[in-house]
Amino acid sequence: MSTTELVWFKSSYSGSSGDDCIEIAVTEQAICVRDSKDVTRPHFAVGRDHWTEFVAFVGS
Repeated sequence: MSTTELVWFKSSYSGSSGDDCIEIAVTEQAICVRDSKDVTRPHFAVGRDHWTEFVAFVGS
């Protein structure tokens, strides 16, 4: 899947003041992550299980 086919979104916690932020896009196999201020750079993908572990860790 190309970057243009992905549907990217920011966290609801993101401000509109140009703060550092990431965007994610969800696929069947992975969660794709990119820098919201430089969307021309390559994104990286994290397996869904690992993403779930990461979110649980930072949320605790």
